[in-house]
This record gives sequence, structure tokens and C-alpha cells, in this order.
Amino acid sequence: YRLAEEGPADIRIGNVASDLGIVTGSGEVTFSLESGSDYLKIDNMTGELSTTERRIDREKLPQCQMIFDENECFLDFEVSVIGPSQSWVDLFEGRVIILDINDNTPTFPSPVLTLTVEENRPVGTLYLLPTATDRDFGRNGIERYELSVFELQVADTLDGEKQPQLIVKGALDREQRDSYELSLRVRDGGDPARSSQAILRVLITDVNDNSPRFEKSVYEADLAENSSPGTPILQLRAADLDVGVNGQIEYVFGAATESVRRLLRLDETSGWLSVLHRIDREEVNQLRFTVMARDRGQPPKTDKATVVLNIRDENDNVPTIDIRKIGRIPLRDGVASVAEDVLVDTPIALVQVSDRDQGENGVVTCTVVGDVPFQLKPASEGEGEPQNKRKYFLHTSAPLDYEAVRDYNVVIVAVDSGSPSLSSNNSLLVRVGDTNDNPPVFSQAVLEVSFPENNLPGERVATVVATDADSGKNAEITYSLEASPVSSESPGGIFSIDPDSGDVLVQAVLDREQRDTYEFQVTARDKGVPSLQGSTTVVVRVADRNDNEPRFMQDVFTFYVKENLQPNSPVGMVTVMDFDKGRNAELSLSIQPGDHDQAAGIFSIENDTGTIFSTVSFDREQQTSYTFKVKAVDGGEPPRSATATVSLFVMDENDNAPTVTFPSNSSYTVLPPSSNMRTVVATVVATDADTGLNADLNYSIVGGNPFKLFEIDPASGVVSLVGKLAPKHYGLHRLVVQVNDSGQPPQSTTALLHVFVNESLSNATVVESQVARSLHTPLAQDIAGDPSYELSKQRLSIVIGVVAGIMTVILLILVVVMARYCRSKGKHGYEAGKKDHEDFFTPQQHDKAKKPKKDKKGKKGKQPLYSSIVTVEASKPNGQRYDSVNEKLSDSPGMGRYRSVNGGPGSPDLARHYKSSSPLPTVQLHPQSPTAGKKHQAVQDLPPANTFVGAGDNISIGSDHCSEYSCQASSKYSKQVRA
Repeated sequence: YRLAEEGPADIRIGNVASDLGIVTGSGEVTFSLESGSDYLKIDNMTGELSTTERRIDREKLPQCQMIFDENECFLDFEVSVIGPSQSWVDLFEGRVIILDINDNTPTFPSPVLTLTVEENRPVGTLYLLPTATDRDFGRNGIERYELSVFELQVADTLDGEKQPQLIVKGALDREQRDSYELSLRVRDGGDPARSSQAILRVLITDVNDNSPRFEKSVYEADLAENSSPGTPILQLRAADLDVGVNGQIEYVFGAATESVRRLLRLDETSGWLSVLHRIDREEVNQLRFTVMARDRGQPPKTDKATVVLNIRDENDNVPTIDIRKIGRIPLRDGVASVAEDVLVDTPIALVQVSDRDQGENGVVTCTVVGDVPFQLKPASEGEGEPQNKRKYFLHTSAPLDYEAVRDYNVVIVAVDSGSPSLSSNNSLLVRVGDTNDNPPVFSQAVLEVSFPENNLPGERVATVVATDADSGKNAEITYSLEASPVSSESPGGIFSIDPDSGDVLVQAVLDREQRDTYEFQVTARDKGVPSLQGSTTVVVRVADRNDNEPRFMQDVFTFYVKENLQPNSPVGMVTVMDFDKGRNAELSLSIQPGDHDQAAGIFSIENDTGTIFSTVSFDREQQTSYTFKVKAVDGGEPPRSATATVSLFVMDENDNAPTVTFPSNSSYTVLPPSSNMRTVVATVVATDADTGLNADLNYSIVGGNPFKLFEIDPASGVVSLVGKLAPKHYGLHRLVVQVNDSGQPPQSTTALLHVFVNESLSNATVVESQVARSLHTPLAQDIAGDPSYELSKQRLSIVIGVVAGIMTVILLILVVVMARYCRSKGKHGYEAGKKDHEDFFTPQQHDKAKKPKKDKKGKKGKQPLYSSIVTVEASKPNGQRYDSVNEKLSDSPGMGRYRSVNGGPGSPDLARHYKSSSPLPTVQLHPQSPTAGKKHQAVQDLPPANTFVGAGDNISIGSDHCSEYSCQASSKYSKQVRA
């Protein structure tokens, strides 16, 4: 490529891609400028080559200082063509020739030039003037000289330079004028042209008409580099035909650069050229300059010769190893950063090995030493590559792993072929760059943390730490909270995490009783690209504190237990809980006495189940309820407690039989025969110590009512007359009344209600004796009305027979038969037609002073069988009794135990006719066996009490025989027992 100097920035030079025939645009092939980047730059994608902001000055380029051909001033550059992912790299060399522009003005050696001209010189004599210099070349160099007054001629030298010449146009007379001052202007051929001027002072001297002449116009010699100062190189010789001072020659440098004057010494008298300072071929491989031979005439005459000095190489330079970047892999300060995920055989650096020597001294071999995963491969296989300058790619030969080895010190050794050979080495620190190929890892897959409840918001619960085998950004970890995979509930609002430190903080007050476990996921993400992550599950177990008192399920527990429960039986169960845990929830239960110490020593409680036991058997009839407190104390520190009230109600068991309070068994009621139907005869009053259904009494007449004259209200016990009274009904009626409760099984009590049907009560003792005999009569035998009523009807028939006079004989026979019949009956009772020793119709007057008779065996009369059946009569104030019939009081002292009967004055008194010698049957009440108590299973499912009950149906007829005055009762008839 060609480029003019002094151009602005970003001047397009050319397109490397198009010149190499590479198709661009897909982004897979990129370009990188490996050298020449001081003045040049390249577009990585298009391959467009252009200038940088640094100005290019051809005259200041070091490589162009000794260049006299404008085509030989150039800038070299290298371009690497990089394949996809740097899978392949090609290196190309290029050159930009720097074109000269007219940017320098010609200058004279001095602003005042002095020229001595001999007098008497003929017209047309030429005088050489001092030449000007121009740093530009070619047409931009010196084009012409201009001179006023004198004529100036410019000649071209063999070297292509412009030589100004002064032409004498007329005769010179030193005596008339010995000097001239002329203005000499030099102008270059640039556009626009540049020029400068100097004062040319022409001195007229004597004639010196011969110029020195060199033996050769060109002197050429070889000089070994590093020759010591003073080493002679060659001698320049010139001759002058003049004599005297005009023939004396001195040698001076002509057109010579500063480096020539610095390195070489020219002896002015002898013309010997020697070494002034050591010359390094690698800096200057050739010196080209002119030497002028000048006589001492006036004016002096000169001649010049060209000297070409070639510097011969010596093996004085060790090979140099230059390691530079290649492609997109950065290299700075001897450190190449290579990602660990690069492919094997990837070029990571460009190694240029050079030797400043020439020939065999510059032939270099290069190798990598040590066991490292890198190797050198030639960058190009071209044959035209100089032997002393070779380029290699440093390739990876094995996979890199940052986590295994992070740094490699790659040592490259270069050896030249000189004798003796020289070597050097250079090292490249390959720093394996971490790629994000390792996710953060937690030490535990599940982290369980115990954290106490009732915390302060913002407290630290735990610190989770994840490690990442990567480094840098790839190992920088941020933490975040996410929902657990097993629970979709977000931990936000309750927990938070410091994204840098991993401290898990609680933002709310935890309550173990509300929730005892929280589970969420902590995710650790690195900052690599792409980011990798790892996670762990955090399980927060909320530790308990004794912040809850024991709590009973109810403030008041109410239990119902049946009486007669066996001692040490469960009577109830309290439920208490403590929302705390562990020792804080270990409860101790105790019975606290209630009002009046009702529960003192009676109840105990089982600590594990809360079951309350009784130490006694309950009797509802003695106490119906118990009230006490149960206290629960937990095992926390300090302990907390709670109390609950227990109300225990004793449920009734049917363990009491009804008790008849009215009438008594030995009492009786007088009922006039004229009483209307539905007349209230009496009211049976009974009580039951039990309650509820067990005290719900039912009354019934179970005996002594053969004529169905009476009925009893089953609920109220009111006995009413329901049948019409007839003469046969006159007399004593013994109603057997059974009182049953409604318990299960039911209990009953039997009472006797004596009703004496008669108009009046003229002989109470007879009735009392009949009542007394009734008490000894078995209950199965009815006592109802006048027993002699049938006998009266028989007498009436006999009378009718006699009056009729029919069949006297038969009548007599009948009378005899009847007489016999009556005699046979008279042995045990009343005989018809036979008058008793006492008047039957006259009430017997008992002698109160007379002692009661004894039986035939001389024994005392037995106690009445119904003495165990007590009928309590209710009394009104002042000892007055209630009248069962008409609720009136009897004021007669003799009738205090009897009802007053308002009978007619003509009503017969059947009491004195009532005698009975028939035996009275007995009734026996059998106590039932206690019911088997059920096992206590639930709080209020309690067993029935053991009671002895008598059933009203358990009436049996015994074999007792009772006479008018005595009665022997069998052992069947027993006493009613009530527990």
C-alpha cells in the first residue's frame, strides 16, 4: 500500500479482506493488527486498514533516516485472520510505503556565505557555491537557485543533486572591488514551492587555477562491526598541480550525515578514515557519504569522492524472543489471560524470534521447555521468510482447568547457529482465566436450625455459606430466598437473607404454637455469565418457650355419676392442654378443695390421663353434688398454672322403695252405703327418697277389690268409689294398694287401706278387731263386705218352704240336712240358728282391764305380719288428723282414729255381725339381687347402685292359719328392706 505522509487520522489505506479474497460480513472471521499499531489500525470485522491519530512524518521515521530512495521508506505491519472461536489463525505481513510531500524548506549551511574569487579571472569563470539542503526528496527537493547581480548557473551532479554555480560575467578587478555581497535564493519544486535565501559574500583573491583530484571517485571498504576506536579503515588520496598554499590539500566531510561524523574520524591532512566510535552493524549496516578534498589556494579548489563503507557482521547478538498477543486473547506485561474452556490446539500468543546478526549467526531455533500444555507451531510455511526472523504460534496442547492449575510459566528458549552459539530465553505467564463452569455448592443439602419463639424482628436465624470453585466474578455469590419445592408458600415477609453474607434474618415474631416449622430454599447464584446456581433447603424449627399457660378445655367440667359407684372408680376426665412443648408442656394435675372442702380426701386425679377417681361410694340421698377445682401446673421455668372447676352431680339410682306415709295399715275409713259414685274414699300418700323417674310413683290396687267397687288414681293415689254399694258390700273392705316407682328395675311398697262400709260406726272395737285380724290375713285372700250375706239368703228360702207347707217331710229332711250342715260349719265359724254366747248384734264391750288371751299353747300372740309396712298419716297442726274422705276433723275423742260417717239413723250396724274365723293369707316380699354394675367406661356412663327392691307382683299365698285371736305367720312374709 502507498500513503502520503502528514495525512490526518482515519485515512483509508486499503481493505485487507478484499485483497486477501476473504468474504466478511458473517462475523465468523475477524481481523487483528498484530504489529504496526502505532500508526495503523484495522477494523476487526471488515478488514479495513486506516491510519491512527498519530501523524506520520517521513523525515522522522527511524527506518527512513538513511534512505535516499523514496520507494524504500515504508511501514511494515502484521495482520492475523482469526477463525470462529479462534479455531484457526492465519498471519499475514504487509507494507505501507510512505510517500514524501513538500513539507520541508531548503536551507543553506549558514545565513552568510563567503566566496573568494581571484582577480583577473576571465569572463565566464564558474565558481561553485555552497549547496543548500532539503529533507524532502525528488521533485520536492531542491529545484533551482536564484542570484541577483551575478549570473547563476545550476548544474546537476552525478549524484542527482543541484549544484549552484556563480558565473563571472565581466572582468574582475580586486583593486577596484575586492568583494561582492549577493542574495542567493534557493527554491524547491514543490507545489506550492518553498524557498529560502542567504547572503553570498564574494571575495576577490588571487588566482588558484587547479583543483585537487581524488584517485578514485568512489571508495568502498568493509569494516567489522564492533571495531575498536582508532582502527584505520582506508586512506583517501587527492592531488593538486598547484604549488604553495594553492596546492596544499585538506580533507573534509562533504555530504555526510550526523551519524557518519559521529562514528568516523577523517584526518584532514592525511585523508585517513578511522573508527571514532564502535559501530554496530545492527544499527548501521552501511555508511555512505562524500569526502571533499580542498586546496589552500585562494580561492580553494575542491574535489569530492564517494565513500561506501560496508559493516561486516559478527555473532555479537543473542536471539531475541518477542511474545505478542494474537487474536482476541489479551497479553499484557508478559501475562496472557487464557480462558480455561479454550479448545485444544488454540493459538494463544504470537512468538517472534529474531537475531540481529546475519547469515549463520542469525539462524535461530526455538523450543518450549518444561512440562506445560503448550507447544510452538510455525506461523507460516513460506520459503521467503528470513532465517533470522521467524514467527511461531504458541498453541495449547492439552485442556486447561482453572481449578487444577491456575498459572503456567511457559519458558521459550532460542539458540542461534553462530560459533560459538548464543541463546536466550523468554517466559510467558499464562494465567488460566476462570470460566463459570462450577455452580455454588452448599455443604449441606438440608440445613436444620432451631430458633426460639418470641424473637425480636431482625434477629439472625442462621448463616448459610456456599462455596464456588471458580474465582473472580464467577465465585462472587449472591443469596436469595425462594419457596421450598415441597411447599409453594413464599418465605417473604417472615424471613429475609443478606445477599452478600448469607445471614438469614427473621422479620416477624415467631410463635411456635401457631407454626413450629418453616421450610424454604436458599439459592446461591454466582455472577458469572451465564450465571450458575445451587440451592439448599433450610428448615427452621421454632423452639418452644414457656409462654402459654395450661388451658383446660372447659372452665367448668360437669360430670354425672350414678350413686352406689364402687370406690376407686373413675368419675370423670378433665382435658387440659398446653400449647408449649417438651418440659414446658409437662403438666402436673392436682385436686384443689372446693367450697367447704367437699372434695377433701374423696377425689384423686391421674396425672397422665386426667381421670378423676372417687375414694368413696356416692349416696345421692346424702349429697347430690360435689364442687372442687383441678389445678394444672406445667414444667416450665417459671411454671405456669391454670385451674378448672369440676361439678360432680350424683345421678340417682333406684335404690329406695316408696314409703307410704298415709294411711297406716291399722287405720280404716268408714264409707256410708249411700255414697255416690266417684266419692273419694281416701288418698294414699307415698314418698320416694329417689328422684326423677325413680321417684315417679304409680298407685294400683292389687288385691281386696273383688267387686271392683274401688279404683285408685295411678298418679295421685286418690281412691274413689266406682261401683254401687249393695247390702252384700256392707262390712270391712281391705284394699291392697301397691305403690311402684318408675325406676329400672322398679321398686314397690304395699299398703293396706281398710274401708268399713256401714251407715254408722256404733261399735268401733268390732271394726278394730276386724282390722287387726285383717293384718294377719294373707293378702291373697280378699276381705270385702258381709261374709254372712249368703247365709241370710239360705234362711229366707227355708222360711218360704215352711210357710208354703209343701213337702213337709222333704222339708223336715231338708231341715235335718241343713241342721247337720250348719253343725259341720259351726266348728269353724258361724252356725245358722245358733246364738253365740255373746250377742252377735250387740257390740262387745271389751274389758280394758282384762289381759289379752293367750293361744292354746300359752304363747303370746304374734306380732302382726304387716307391722313392717308403715303407713304414715299426715297430721295437721295441733295434732289434728286429716279426714281422708271429706277433709274434716273429728272432734270426738273416742273417734280420733276413725273417719266420721254420716250415715242414716236407720242404717244397720254391720260391725257387730262381722266375724270371721277364716285364715288370712300372708304375702312375702323378696328382695331382688343387686343389679350387676357396669364397668366405668365414660365420664357420665356410670353403673347403677346396688339396691334391694321389692316388686309389687311378688305376692304369694302362704300356709299361715289365723284364728280370731291369733295368727301363725310363715317365714315367707319378710320385711321390706331399703338400702
